[in-house]
Amino acid sequence: MSDTTTDNSTQTGDDQDLGAAGSQLSTAPVEDSPSPDLPSLGVIGWARWFWRQLTSMRVALLLLLLLSLAAIPGSLIPQTGINEAQVADFRERHDVLAPVYDKLGLFNVYSSVWFSAIYILLFVSLIGCIVPRTWQFVGQLRGRPPGAPRRLTRLPAHTTWRTSADPEEVREAALALLRKRRFRAHAVGDAVAAEKGYLRELGNLAFHLALIVMLIAFAWGQLFKSEGNKIVVEGDGFSNTLTQYDDFKSGNLFTNDDLEPFSFDVEEFTGTYERTGPNRGTPRTYETEVTYTEGADGEEKNALIKVNKPLEIGDAKVYLVSHGYAPVVTVRDGKGEIVYQDAVPLLPLDNNVTSNGVVKVLDGYRNPEGKKEQLGFQAFFVPTFGGSASGTMLSQFPALDYPVLALNAYHGDLKADSGIPQSVYQMDKTKMKEFKDADGELLKKLLTPGETMTLPGGAGSITFEKDIKEWAGFQVVQEPGGGWALGGALTAIGGLAASLFVQRRRVWVRAVRGDDGVTVVEMAGLGRSESAKVPEELGDLAGTLYERAPGVPDPEPDGAPEPDGTPPEDPGAPGASGTTTSTDTDSQAVPAEGAEQQ
Repeated sequence: MSDTTTDNSTQTGDDQDLGAAGSQLSTAPVEDSPSPDLPSLGVIGWARWFWRQLTSMRVALLLLLLLSLAAIPGSLIPQTGINEAQVADFRERHDVLAPVYDKLGLFNVYSSVWFSAIYILLFVSLIGCIVPRTWQFVGQLRGRPPGAPRRLTRLPAHTTWRTSADPEEVREAALALLRKRRFRAHAVGDAVAAEKGYLRELGNLAFHLALIVMLIAFAWGQLFKSEGNKIVVEGDGFSNTLTQYDDFKSGNLFTNDDLEPFSFDVEEFTGTYERTGPNRGTPRTYETEVTYTEGADGEEKNALIKVNKPLEIGDAKVYLVSHGYAPVVTVRDGKGEIVYQDAVPLLPLDNNVTSNGVVKVLDGYRNPEGKKEQLGFQAFFVPTFGGSASGTMLSQFPALDYPVLALNAYHGDLKADSGIPQSVYQMDKTKMKEFKDADGELLKKLLTPGETMTLPGGAGSITFEKDIKEWAGFQVVQEPGGGWALGGALTAIGGLAASLFVQRRRVWVRAVRGDDGVTVVEMAGLGRSESAKVPEELGDLAGTLYERAPGVPDPEPDGAPEPDGTPPEDPGAPGASGTTTSTDTDSQAVPAEGAEQQ
């Protein structure tokens, strides 16, 4: 075999010599070089220029970068659609910045005009990139690899040798070999043309298409999403209607009819905790047993909701997000009649579930004078009390080892009928009066389960019952398009990997009969970019083809000395010397095997 030569020079004449063979190894559009004497573009010309710029890859990447930067304020600045309370607090603390943020739409970044403009331009740019490239790629798939250039030795990687086999036999062997190696190959004149690596362009197109799918999925999810939170005490239930939520937010196009029809009852919450070691107090078991039904007349089913293992009902997912205690209290009036008896959910303040809240008696209570009045109790609860020696109402452990309830008592008007929404965990004291103890101080007392605090002046009493229930906090999320977004992300990763690691390349094999009647074989390869893979693959193909069409010694030049009896070298052996048939005098011959690039 003769030598395989690689040439990295890129001369203008060489490129022109390749013709169609070296063109369009990718579906990227060819940009015309600007002319120094351009006429006036006009309206249509400027519109065409703007469209070409918008649909170029560099503009698409720039818009993607701008979209990422535009999302930063949405993460750093409170958003109205996520937490209106934080937005109101920000307005109170920043009198100068708040009006500026309002004008710039920074409190509603994802629905602002400027964010939507970037989003839409990116969407249009990606579509403009993908459509023409797709049609061009389909055309390339339907076509055949172009014929061999006139001078294969001008290509970056090439090899040549002489063989006694007929040209037809060499071409048939080359065609069979290339097809076996999964090349698209066909005979063109005195050569065989083959091409491989279409997965690169397919991956490139799949990546861009996946970005479009992800953009649509994210937009769809934001417009039609809903998210609500609800605290449910053991033994109570929840129905997926808007009025049942403690707080609820949704997308701009979401309607109440989009809520999945279901309901569930909380049977029992189970929580166990580490007792010793550095992880003391860390939850080991955190799960809620529920009974749920789908639709109005659905069959009852049992389910176990755990952290990060939600209950899925239709498009809705029910997550277990929090937990706390709900002490059962009984309030009696001065005559001993029960005016309030219920489990009161309290909000945890720390990891050991030190909790606080309020008990509100809104109806049914009359003071000793017989007048209607409302009662309010501030409540602090610790599941594991540290004892009076600790001096604080802080829980020592999250489990119910030594539960204690501390109460402060008030009476008057809770302003529940004012029309202003109130938190069930806070009490408006502006029209409330304190119950006083014998020392004239605010009436307060620490209660263990079963103990009672008596109100002064025959005003009644409040009892901390022995039954202490637990509550579970749920988050119900409906976010359509999540599956499409995940599929788009996975497709984008796969497409990007294909476009990075797969190289599209072409191989040509020419076999012609020389002037001396011996067949001359030329092989050359061309890739989209410089890579060691093309010469290595060409060397492997040439070695295999050489076995089917072995070489013959090159003719001795006139006047050459006779052999001295030394056995001739195998012309096809690795490192064997031979005379290259390349007409490129600047190319340096290297061993054929391996086709190393110079």
